[in-house]
Amino acid sequence: MTTATRDLAGLTARIAELAPGLRVETGPGATGPYAYDASNYRVPPRAVVFPRSAEDVVGVVRACREAGVPVTARGGGTSMAGNAVGPGVVLDFSRYMNRILDIDPVGRTARVEAGVVLDALRSATALHGLDFGPDPSSHSRCTLGGMIGNDACGNRSVRDGRTSGHVEALEIVTADGVRAVADHRGLHPVDPRDGALVARLEADLKRLVGDNLALIRTELGRIPRQVSGYQLQHLLPENGFDLARALVGTEGTCAVVTAATVRLVATAQASTLLTLGYEDVVAAAEDVTEILRFSPSAVEGMDEAIVATMRARRGPDSVTGLPEGRAWLYVELEGDDQAEVNARAADLLDALKTRGRLTGGRVVESPAERRSLWRVREDGAGLAARLVDGGESWPGWEDAAVAPVNLAAYLRGFRKLLASHDLTGVLYGHFGAGCVHVRIDFDMTSQAGREVMRQFLAEAAALVVEHGGTLSGEHGDGRARSELLHVMYSHRMIAAFAAFKQVFDPDGLLNPGVIIDPAPLDADLALRELPLVDTTFGFPHDEDGFAGAVRRCVGVGRCRSDAGGVMCPSYRATGEENDSTRGRARMLQEMVLGETVTDGWRSAEVRDALDLCLSCKACSSDCPVGVDMATYKAEFLHQHYRGRLRPRSHYSLGWLPKTSALAGYAARPVNALLRGPLGRLLARLGGVTTQRRIPAFASRRTLRKTLRAAKPTGRAKAILFVDSFTRAFRPQIAGAASRVLADAGLPCTPQDGLCCGLTWVSTGQLNTARSIMARTVTALDNGDDRPIIVAEPSCAAALKRDVPELLGTEAARRVAERVQTFTGALTDLADQGWTPPPLPENVVLQTHCHEYATFKGHRPADLLRRLGVRTVDEAEGCCGLAGNFGFEAEHYDTSVAVADLALKPRLDHLDGRPVIADGFSCATQIDHLVGDQDIRALHLAEVLDPAADQPGETT
Repeated sequence: MTTATRDLAGLTARIAELAPGLRVETGPGATGPYAYDASNYRVPPRAVVFPRSAEDVVGVVRACREAGVPVTARGGGTSMAGNAVGPGVVLDFSRYMNRILDIDPVGRTARVEAGVVLDALRSATALHGLDFGPDPSSHSRCTLGGMIGNDACGNRSVRDGRTSGHVEALEIVTADGVRAVADHRGLHPVDPRDGALVARLEADLKRLVGDNLALIRTELGRIPRQVSGYQLQHLLPENGFDLARALVGTEGTCAVVTAATVRLVATAQASTLLTLGYEDVVAAAEDVTEILRFSPSAVEGMDEAIVATMRARRGPDSVTGLPEGRAWLYVELEGDDQAEVNARAADLLDALKTRGRLTGGRVVESPAERRSLWRVREDGAGLAARLVDGGESWPGWEDAAVAPVNLAAYLRGFRKLLASHDLTGVLYGHFGAGCVHVRIDFDMTSQAGREVMRQFLAEAAALVVEHGGTLSGEHGDGRARSELLHVMYSHRMIAAFAAFKQVFDPDGLLNPGVIIDPAPLDADLALRELPLVDTTFGFPHDEDGFAGAVRRCVGVGRCRSDAGGVMCPSYRATGEENDSTRGRARMLQEMVLGETVTDGWRSAEVRDALDLCLSCKACSSDCPVGVDMATYKAEFLHQHYRGRLRPRSHYSLGWLPKTSALAGYAARPVNALLRGPLGRLLARLGGVTTQRRIPAFASRRTLRKTLRAAKPTGRAKAILFVDSFTRAFRPQIAGAASRVLADAGLPCTPQDGLCCGLTWVSTGQLNTARSIMARTVTALDNGDDRPIIVAEPSCAAALKRDVPELLGTEAARRVAERVQTFTGALTDLADQGWTPPPLPENVVLQTHCHEYATFKGHRPADLLRRLGVRTVDEAEGCCGLAGNFGFEAEHYDTSVAVADLALKPRLDHLDGRPVIADGFSCATQIDHLVGDQDIRALHLAEVLDPAADQPGETT
């Protein structure tokens, strides 16, 4: 046992003494993801702990103080400055200390634990017509503790300012393990026995402020977004010695915040959104001061690169409502009366047109358009990280702020500075508050590139100070900018900051390297030059192959949200960082790096991190940087089990297209066998759960009969690809699809006997998958250019994406270009005069995740509404079965837990509505969840079948 191992064992033993029952993780599989946040830095911790109470935090802090081990508090891990990583013990508050303790609607306050996600608080307060004002773009996963640590602001900071303005009291644990409450009047002990210690600390702070009154009054609080350093101005006599607000923005360097009492604001009764187009961001900035005269609640800006990336990643319809231009401002106006708000919007638009800088402007009336536009802005950090042209950009100077009146001049100088270093920046941010977020294409893999970055940051700091600004406007200084604070503040002010920390943390154990005694800004960089990794997938969109693909994850953490989109179903079910897309990507990055995860493709820790990934592919669409964990998992499983025995389910389920084809020749006896005790035994031997019924195989006779009837009488305009699942389990779908397509003016020739290879991909048997795919491509790439329509969405997605990426041939790409889902074919190719049969007014819909991720702009919900369905109640999320995943015995519970998030609640309240689910997995999960009820999930083809008396009842 090494000394480091013995020290760690001693620390964890002492934590167990002082905080009994506390969950402590020390292995690389658990700590690896916590070496990163959303910044440029990588700092592996010794341990990660998951406190459930303030007393747990006291125990950890005391144990670490005794051992001389640093402590870093962490919320959602979305820091772009590197203030949520540390070399000692990381406290993850988001896992368990996430309770809303009290809401006082009359007093308009809420008391929350540090790990409460902002959206959870907003949902709870909305019931009372209240909201928490600051709203960072990461609102779906950032925690109140993190917002307090950074003094976060957000999109509506023009109206609501910084978090510090909304904090009434903080419940803290000091560096020596004392619980106290900081409020507007000072510091108060939770335990009266600690009164002398707390009084001494408070006296030291008052002495510090008294010795530096003039300094604090002249250097701090100059502009609204001056977040850099410590906000000692709140301790001035004229501000009442407001220690709560002074501790906001200290980035966990002075105390550990365990809970907070925050002030709430009334929800606006009326609002409208304007989108304004400009030639560039400087022109947009020139109009900001005029816009501010109209009292907006938000003035947000972004440039064209973000919009282009969003459209490329999620389809051209993902961004609508923007006027002509190369840069845009969103201006939101709010009030108590909609007519007054609308009149103010019209007046503002007229005033801006008169100024002559607008290339276009409009009021966005549609709520759906507003949501889509705000999503573009909120995903700015991720979208800017990996642009449509494949270029990468990074934070580091992503948070500077100036007074709005100086914004245009600052941006002119900043763009010149970028050009002088041959750098490119993607700009967006809170223009109304003078805060500019920018991601820059730094080269951090080479010594020369790091030197350029260091020089640029020094000059950028001087530039923003020249314009009266601040290094940080809401993200904090962290590891990225603390070294540069001397550019902004005098030596005496820096000394006062150090004295402030010394009062709270004399041993320097709380988040060391941040603000005081800062680490060099180019130390501990995560990015470095790595050798190319030999893989079976080509990863054509990533210059560095697999290493570049997993590097797509920059930590913005959208995969940790509980609502909106589909990503990430396993995280939503378990709440564990390691079960998020981000956690898995970070583990793969650790594997490629080879320092803490040292056994490469054979790593058990990486295998375990990927285990609960459902391979739903939602991340490839929902993740702003386009992480495709399903593909990464397939590659890992292929390499991990190369030359070794695999899990039994990889054989029983991975080879299902072959075994099901054989079963079709004796479907009746096979089905009878599988329903009995021998079937359960075979399931256990094959690693398949016995808690599900095995779907019944269709006979070859039924298949042949269906395909004969599906052949068109005249010339076919398309090919109907009969996939393995349709062929083996529900050939009636092929018949219904052929009738619907013919009725819509698109007669098809059925193509049987081919396979997309999906089951071999999802189980990581890529050599076999390639052989299957190559045969399919050879058969389909025969000079025919007709569309290939696939009724099964997962197989359509495999043909569209996996086949060209795994084979890498022109033939594969030609075939992929022709592939359409059933929904896509009806959307794009049906005759304009086609009238479908009468449809139900209300339906429940489960969209297959692969269809959602791969076929953007062709959503079944949109088609159903277009065809006349009045209400489509879509279960937003994965069904939980996800191909082989939910049939594997060890994954059954997670599969059902995922279904409980969105699908099961809808099935429990159907009220006679039909359920539509095109995916075989989705339909199978629905059949399992409804049990013995007389409910069957229908394919859209069955609903539209002209030969059906009722949907799904073919005569």
